[in-house]
Amino acid sequence: MRFLLPALLLLAACAPAPKPTEPAKPALFQVDPATAGVIRGTIKFTGKKPAAKRISLDADAQCAKLHPGGIITEEGIILGANGAVGNVFVYLKSGLEGKQFATPKEPVVIDQKGCWFGPRVLGMQTGQPLKVTNSDPVTHNIHPQPQKNRDWNQSQSPEDPPLQRKFTAPEIMIPIKCNVHNWMHAWLGVLDHPYFAVTGADGSFEIRNVPPGNYTVAVWQESLGADEQPVTLAPAAKSDLTFTFKGK
Repeated sequence: MRFLLPALLLLAACAPAPKPTEPAKPALFQVDPATAGVIRGTIKFTGKKPAAKRISLDADAQCAKLHPGGIITEEGIILGANGAVGNVFVYLKSGLEGKQFATPKEPVVIDQKGCWFGPRVLGMQTGQPLKVTNSDPVTHNIHPQPQKNRDWNQSQSPEDPPLQRKFTAPEIMIPIKCNVHNWMHAWLGVLDHPYFAVTGADGSFEIRNVPPGNYTVAVWQESLGADEQPVTLAPAAKSDLTFTFKGK
């Protein structure tokens, strides 16, 4: 018996240490389709219409060949019929706290075509792939300039394969530029949920599959600024909003 105790102590000392348990991942929020609703609306502009900025492409002969007369018009503000505003980023700013959502596996795509970024305004979720393509016969350079995510800067020639990058932190809005062609701009909204939209030329937006609750709906336009409204969405309801930007 006197030899048994030391042997047990020796075995205990030689036993491998237990592996630390990983913290459990938070459960993904599941939207109930029976109670989910829709937030939709229109963005309008009143006042004097700002003059469109014309850009000469003389600095790059290849880009100039892609446009009649070698001139393009800046897309800072897209105004449609009845003062509708396109390219406005719309998103739920608050009301989803504590909810975790699945990350889409399919990439969001931004293309460089006609010496433009397209689309000019886009949104994606954190962790979702961003795919960058170059459809032009010239070399471009895509350079997002985030404040909360990692800055990166990548050249892309016509022969190069698509680039793929991810953003890990929510950020509204990330400016994107081309270091080769200084007129090329785009804007990226990164959110930790799927509830966002970009208005079309008719100024309309629609955010579907929204769980009932109290929200702040925010809108952002690169030249006109930002605005927000509270909204209470009842179960299986539709909420209609109108935002109006006023010109100077």
